[in-house]
Amino acid sequence: MDSIFRSDPPPPCPAPFNLAEYVLSHADRLSGKPALEEIGGQIWTYGALRDAILGTATGLSAFGRPGDRILLRLSNTVDFPIAFLGAIAAGRVPAPSSAQLTADEVTPMARALDPVVTIQAPGVAAPRGGTPRLDLAALREMRAEAPAAYDRGDPDRPAYIVFTSGTAAVPRGVVHAHRAVWARRMMIADWAALGEADRLLHAGAFNWTYTLGTGLLDPWSVGATSVIPGDGVDPDRLAHHLADRAATIFAAVPGVYRRMLKSGPPPMPDLRHGLSAGEKLPEAIRADWRAATGTDIHEAYGQSECSTFISGSPASPAPPGVLGRPQPGRCVAVLGADGAPVMRGAPGRLAVHADDPGLMLSYLDGNDENLIGNWRLTGDMAAMDEAGWIAYLGRDDDVMTAGGYRVSPLEVEAAALEVPGVEEAAAFEREVRPGVRVIALAYRGTGNLEDAIAARCTARLARYKCPRLVERRDALPRNRNGKLLRRALREEAP
Repeated sequence: MDSIFRSDPPPPCPAPFNLAEYVLSHADRLSGKPALEEIGGQIWTYGALRDAILGTATGLSAFGRPGDRILLRLSNTVDFPIAFLGAIAAGRVPAPSSAQLTADEVTPMARALDPVVTIQAPGVAAPRGGTPRLDLAALREMRAEAPAAYDRGDPDRPAYIVFTSGTAAVPRGVVHAHRAVWARRMMIADWAALGEADRLLHAGAFNWTYTLGTGLLDPWSVGATSVIPGDGVDPDRLAHHLADRAATIFAAVPGVYRRMLKSGPPPMPDLRHGLSAGEKLPEAIRADWRAATGTDIHEAYGQSECSTFISGSPASPAPPGVLGRPQPGRCVAVLGADGAPVMRGAPGRLAVHADDPGLMLSYLDGNDENLIGNWRLTGDMAAMDEAGWIAYLGRDDDVMTAGGYRVSPLEVEAAALEVPGVEEAAAFEREVRPGVRVIALAYRGTGNLEDAIAARCTARLARYKCPRLVERRDALPRNRNGKLLRRALREEAP
């Protein structure tokens, strides 16, 4: 049997459509119910959240026209989702970006985006250039404006842009349609098992796409309550917050679960299950969490380019050693070098069908080298068994993962090569102990330059991109054509 999974397509997205209107569709009925609880901050009801978003939409309508882009440079506060959904309600196209990015990193992103305005929080690095800026005080004043009408239209028109690190030195803009939120209904049903009565606590920052989707948009779209740690919340206290806030679902990356297990989580009687995404979940963490809490962690696989489309769920838990299986409504395959599906059980390149409703519209630059016929390659290797369960076999390229973020090796190498005396550099992932991988960098140069490289990377890159290990080599592995073999470094024994 071929390694291809097909199911009936989901119902089409209704038209006309607006992503923000869909997310807030329960706000009138549940106006007094908590929509967002910031640990260490405010509680926002559905009615207050809707009013703030639609007032912000009125204020942002003064910038450009529908379809114009807005760069978000905001920290981990409720201002982020209000600005994000306010821009979408007004027909503008927001582009969130990590508050950890330096000016060197965000400036080329801003040039590619060409926004009509940058919403700029204090303490967050701003892009260089002459784009108009809206400060946080002015953004917050917009909440008191009269509510805007939703800008409805074709569900295939651009709604927002996220940036992802592929094999390029500068992160690429990923353009998503309004229909992307409609496609998330499949993952809500077949991964999160999320309903109106749930209280979902997400461990991530507001401005991370995993938090934005799973932690905010998904709960609000079903009328549930989202609980998010605010700035300054001690991550070692997360388990206690889960118990104190009566959270029923917890979402995080594997590293957060690992950290919580070290400190010994307290009883969490309301917790039904955990969710994990962003990077591969080690089986040891899944088993230890089950033993410590009596609840399961359900893993999911997705990308910045496509919403989560492979998962286990409470109704269909994944067997040990696999990611999950394609959600109903998806079309997924494992392809060989010729672009055709391999036989079940054989390794190949994981791909999602080009018609998936959660797939991006395009990259900002219009190029997509990962399209092969009707399939879009994910860059990951996998194998599909007879029942459709998919095992993850590693990356097919050199992209690295750090704390759930994808990181291009070229970004890290470019920073290292700015250090005088560094002649060659290669960034790669290294497994330092079972299930724990970090970014490492090998270099060839004159003298011991580890400290200088670490200092330059700290100044040039977001913290999560900085190598944890730096080591000098007499030579870096290359093939006979001179191409750098990062895979060879990745596969070395620690």
